[in-house]
Amino acid sequence: MRLPRRRLLQLALPFAGAALMAPAVVRLARAQAYPTRPVRWVLGYPAGGSTDILVRIMGNWLTERLGQPFVVENKPGAGTNLAAQAVVNSAPDGYTLLFVATTNAINATSYESLPFNFLRDIAPVAALAELPFVMEVNPSVPAKTVAEFIAYAKANPGKINTASFGAGTISHLAWELFKVMTGVDTLHVPYRGGAPMVTDLIGGRVQAGIDALPNSLPHIRSGGLRALAVTGPMRSEALPDVPTVGESVPGYEVSGWTGVGVPSGTPAEIIATLNREINAGLANPRIKARLVELGGRPIVLSAHEFGKIWVADTEKWAKVVKLAGVKAE
Repeated sequence: MRLPRRRLLQLALPFAGAALMAPAVVRLARAQAYPTRPVRWVLGYPAGGSTDILVRIMGNWLTERLGQPFVVENKPGAGTNLAAQAVVNSAPDGYTLLFVATTNAINATSYESLPFNFLRDIAPVAALAELPFVMEVNPSVPAKTVAEFIAYAKANPGKINTASFGAGTISHLAWELFKVMTGVDTLHVPYRGGAPMVTDLIGGRVQAGIDALPNSLPHIRSGGLRALAVTGPMRSEALPDVPTVGESVPGYEVSGWTGVGVPSGTPAEIIATLNREINAGLANPRIKARLVELGGRPIVLSAHEFGKIWVADTEKWAKVVKLAGVKAE
């Protein structure tokens, strides 16, 4: 018996629809079960610094909430670009995360060429915290204020070593902006992260540095380092008596955000799961208090809102890089 063509199509359509929907159903089921194995979180800084502490705090939270280990992989080098490249080359399945920061927005301009496009190849997941930066000196330096440091640097042109936690990073660019706005001439010494920079700064091998406040805060409190100023728009709750650089250099302001990214193409359901759990952690009183103790400020945003910050800061720092004439080494 031959069925009329219209009837045949009516019978076939449900099966065709099911076949088309099957891959989507499988992807959704996998996303809902996420994670089913350990998750790798790649960090472009060495162990021991403020960013490492921040990632481990949140990694422990995610491990508790999602039932699988979130394993931190420190991959410093090339101003965090090695870490970014490793994640760009990973499968977009939610099992490789990237710790992202303002430095990633800066790198888009400060490097002549990169084998990836940060805004295109990495998708935003969630913000973590704002980490204020601090301008600090070894106690042997006679300057106790920003104004005194400017006078000291101008009296010793090219003789003061100013350290950053990496060529082309926000720490480096913060120094270059300071030099442009004050007219001082100092020698830039880049390190592979905040921890080794602080070690040499305490030891006197470099005279001054700009570091993430959480990384240097214990040494400032112990007297191992002297804080001249914080670089953000307002004083820090952790160091209320320390002024901002802008109080001495009007218009100067440098602050940084941190967060989480994944390879573009990662399922939206997985991004939503991570965003929800990370934001829950940032709202948790225990974690929130820990971040404030470190000198950080939690930032709770949707993935879309966080992505808008990436775009805006990439444009902002492109202008600063051009003004300062900085190119990553």
